[in-house]
Amino acid sequence: MGKKPHKKAAGNRSARMGTKVTTDRAERKQGGAGVPPALARNVASVAPASAVPALAALPKSAPVRRDAAKTVGGGAAILRVDEEQPAARGCLSAALAGAEPQGLAATYSFEVPESGGPYSGAIRFVGTRVRVLGKPDPGDRFERIEGFDGLEPGSGRAAITTRALGINPGEWRVTAMSAERSAAPTSMRLPRRVISTATTFGQLAQGPAVRLAWPTLVGMGAVVAVVFQALLAGRAGIDVAAVLVMSLIGCILGFVGGKAYYLVLHHKHPRQFLSAGACIQGFLLVALGVIAVGAAALGIPIGVLLDTTAPGVFLGMAVGRPGCWLTGCCAGRPTSSRWGMWSSDRRLATRRFPVQLLEAAAALVIGAVSLILVLTTQPSIAGVIFVGAVAAYTFSRQLLFPLRTESRTRIGRSVTMVFCGVVLAATVSLPILA
Repeated sequence: MGKKPHKKAAGNRSARMGTKVTTDRAERKQGGAGVPPALARNVASVAPASAVPALAALPKSAPVRRDAAKTVGGGAAILRVDEEQPAARGCLSAALAGAEPQGLAATYSFEVPESGGPYSGAIRFVGTRVRVLGKPDPGDRFERIEGFDGLEPGSGRAAITTRALGINPGEWRVTAMSAERSAAPTSMRLPRRVISTATTFGQLAQGPAVRLAWPTLVGMGAVVAVVFQALLAGRAGIDVAAVLVMSLIGCILGFVGGKAYYLVLHHKHPRQFLSAGACIQGFLLVALGVIAVGAAALGIPIGVLLDTTAPGVFLGMAVGRPGCWLTGCCAGRPTSSRWGMWSSDRRLATRRFPVQLLEAAAALVIGAVSLILVLTTQPSIAGVIFVGAVAAYTFSRQLLFPLRTESRTRIGRSVTMVFCGVVLAATVSLPILA
């Protein structure tokens, strides 16, 4: 192709892009930059293959701006970056920068309409790694569809996040577009957006409103529980050293029990043991079972030991349960109520019922009441304080289940509440009758 036609073709392409083609000298004067070789290598993953030669043919003087869309060749688009979402930062992320698996989190934020609803929709995320050397492999691209429903009108800002694990490390461009095809008035069709982000250690790749505080707060709660148990056991004349050994073994095995309970409840494969969550029910069943068995083996009165254990257990849960709210597990249902708080279920961040905090408040009240009873009374039936505290806590959980995303059946809840109510009434009346 002759020199003059080449200039004319380049000018036509520049006109279609809405940008001005400058000479190398003018560009150096203005501080502009040509098309980077890395961008030319990566365009194969974001544009049809027929568009790549046209991009390569652009003159070096063509400026590349990140705040405007460009077209090349037959009209294929180079993706515009609408939002920068940096990867996790801090000492922990720096220490685990090269750890496997690598992953990223890309978030699409939007406003829920003030009327109508409840709203539903779906967002398709297509990610492509930039600056790929050579032929891209499957780890240089991913595609996810994240759906949502039940968003109430007037609930404000919402943000849906996709997480891609096991991908190649580096910088990524993620295109987020509506995947909802329903014509229903409550279906949300949202505009396309291009997100720039980078990989980090997979477990640290989280969306907004997700703070990995669960291990810290649960650990603090365990310390609170053991300290109160030791103090009250010593006050009751029980061997504190033996109690501490039993509690330590109980906490370790209880952690395993909580993980196993979660796998069974959510039908997860045992291979997911380390990455899966944990249920407080499984932890309590195993930990308290270890304490009971240990007390029987050592000749410690089981009822007295359980009564002295109850305050610490529930005060510790009051400390640890907010970690679930911060981390995004056991999430509440979306709501537009003034009592709702902006939080996440690790995927969809929106205004939700703070059921984890309500459960922490219930545990705090139960722990405080049981502590007062242990300090001020000497029940004629040993163990009645512990049984009453467990019944009260289980009853309060059933009251909160309808506010959770993972609700239970109405019949099962009703039966459990009736049973706990009978047990709680018995724990109050039996000592009086005795």
